Amino acid sequence: MKVAMIDPSLFTGRYDDGLCGGLTQAGLEVTLLARPMRDTDAIAPAAYTYDPRFFRWSERLRGVLGEGRGFRVAKAVEYGATCLAGSVRGMADANVVHVQWLPLAPADRMLLRRLAGRVPLVHTVHNAEAYHADAGVQGAGYRALLDRFDALIVHGETTRAALEARGVDRARIHILPHPPMRLANATPDDLAAVPDPLLPRLLFFGTIRPYKGVDLLVEACLSLWRGGQRFELAMAGKPFMDIASLIERVRQAGFGERLVLDLGFLREQRLDAHLQKADILVFPYRHIDSSGAFLSALHYGKAMVASDAGMFAALPDGVAARVPVGNVSALAQALLPLIESAAIRQAAGARASAYGETMGDWKDMALRTAAIYRSVMGQAL
Repeated sequence: MKVAMIDPSLFTGRYDDGLCGGLTQAGLEVTLLARPMRDTDAIAPAAYTYDPRFFRWSERLRGVLGEGRGFRVAKAVEYGATCLAGSVRGMADANVVHVQWLPLAPADRMLLRRLAGRVPLVHTVHNAEAYHADAGVQGAGYRALLDRFDALIVHGETTRAALEARGVDRARIHILPHPPMRLANATPDDLAAVPDPLLPRLLFFGTIRPYKGVDLLVEACLSLWRGGQRFELAMAGKPFMDIASLIERVRQAGFGERLVLDLGFLREQRLDAHLQKADILVFPYRHIDSSGAFLSALHYGKAMVASDAGMFAALPDGVAARVPVGNVSALAQALLPLIESAAIRQAAGARASAYGETMGDWKDMALRTAAIYRSVMGQAL
């Protein structure tokens, strides 16, 4: 069976790599079609084929244009042209096309129209709200695109319920839980670049976006610092929002030395270094379906605090301390015992790690995904 896996912007490279590798081990012939690899990409395709089909021209301009508006416009123009008139070799002649992300709905519509009726289409809906409802033109029309797929894969009941509420036929929705992931190992240079903690360290990591609630975490930390608690807050990742005012508030309050900032697009190895050196991992998200950051962190054995949004609400008791979405006071209270007691942190981290061991693996994910492929291929015959 030939599978064309599509993630044009390589939004979820680690997920793609795990699934493509598992499918290949299960005997399928898999090609991942995405953008050209960057130096910051940590995946190393082995048994499957990697085809840098998308954004070839705009990626060459990235070093000149940077990642501002000019680069985004260039990407949109190129992607639209690719979807409208680019080669569909390797997609139309596959047995099934599996789309991980739809990066620009108006352009994606054109590509799906060209493939419809020629090959069965499967889509993984990582989040029911396109780009967490903060997409603008990128997500305009995303809901209508879902009707073009023969099968939709989601990672939990929250996403399925959200899709059904939007009129998606339940029979086309398949729940496949997201397996835990492992980041690339930190190098000695990465470990040296992340300062050793002087106090218990909270870590917020990954891209920094409004829906992730970093402002809530800062407010909770300020209240705890003012109450005499001694701990550090590390933020590691690229901001996609203005956080200067948040940082300034901490500094004006006299706690600037408690901040560890590593802001920018970080390689997996650097994130691994931060996770190794953290004591408590915090996910104060306002909304989420499935969190790749959380699933990448389980095996570190760190204490975790999360909002009760999306997948976090379904976690077994004890895996993470859960707080109501947007409740700064509850977040501070959940952090307090973990800051104060190394023993409590250790026990909580052990529970998180043990839970990760029960969540399945990429081999199981691949076999269940292949079964969905066979079902939609049968429908197409």
